[in-house]
Amino acid sequence: MPVLRTPALLRTPALLLASALLLTACGASDESDANTGKTAAGYPVTIDNCGDKVTLTSAPKRAVSLNQGTTEILLSLGLADRMAGTATWTDPVMKGLEKANASVPRLADNAPSFEKVLDADPDFVTASFVSTLGKGGVATRGQFEKLGVPTYVSPSDCSAGKDNDSGGDGSRSTPLTLDAVYGEIRDLARAFGVEKRGETVVAGLKERVRTATAGLHASDVSLMYWFANSQSPYLAGCCGAPGAISRAVGAKNAFADTHDEWPQIGWETVADRDPDVIVIGDLTRKQQTAETAKAKIRFLETNPATKNLTAVKKKRYVLLSGQAMNPSIRTIEGIEKVAAGLRDFGLDK
Repeated sequence: MPVLRTPALLRTPALLLASALLLTACGASDESDANTGKTAAGYPVTIDNCGDKVTLTSAPKRAVSLNQGTTEILLSLGLADRMAGTATWTDPVMKGLEKANASVPRLADNAPSFEKVLDADPDFVTASFVSTLGKGGVATRGQFEKLGVPTYVSPSDCSAGKDNDSGGDGSRSTPLTLDAVYGEIRDLARAFGVEKRGETVVAGLKERVRTATAGLHASDVSLMYWFANSQSPYLAGCCGAPGAISRAVGAKNAFADTHDEWPQIGWETVADRDPDVIVIGDLTRKQQTAETAKAKIRFLETNPATKNLTAVKKKRYVLLSGQAMNPSIRTIEGIEKVAAGLRDFGLDK
């Protein structure tokens, strides 16, 4: 997601809120507290992660999450009481997790310094992006590991076919699948000794996808995903989270012919593609031009190159959080909202 590494039209389903509240209410009591002896006996735990073997000798008690994506997974697993800090936020926290999130210190709205993270005395550090725990990021994995702090990076950003050295936000030769998201949830649940809770979260997400897409037929519909920047917009390529959303709802990505994660594409090219629906990133950060959905829509409806687009003239906009356009637990939220939008626009045919 561009720059995210350094994110009244459609409603959030009640199921999301209910599931999150249930998991948050569980706290750390459903598995680790009730079976302390059993989970303690399960260590050390070794997880294969992005080419590294991450070994934990006990369940983390002071985890720091450096990106919102991993933060929301940990909160959804009911692990707020085992978190010492969070950082790098692009959106309000996922609905249903507000109370749990409020109990965890926020080290920084954007990327914190290495020293700030160390001040939190972490015993486990997680991130959504390779670049967060790499050169130019908060620190390298090696820097943490020299201090005896194990680290974990979302497999969606280092999965087979993802090239993070190709420039920008990288490129993918192999489409991302939701299995990468489910795998991250299971890995983190295993790291904390709450495997059953992880399976409950995954099962709930899978059911939400099935419910959202049941009977949906949109193979002739083209979608364009606009994350940020009005001068040279970041639009979704074929194979990241927006690609997974498009495949789930059975629609086409207007820029499925590019493998860059978030290429910058001119408005003239957009006009030539003339997408049926525009999926808009509604961001609360202030790093690029046209961050909010309101600013993006105002641009689309007044710019000569875009105001005559089919989606603009028919006001076919679907608003998503930045996290929903990113490989994360909220990609499922993206599927739900895009599916609902296609039905609302009468494109479910």
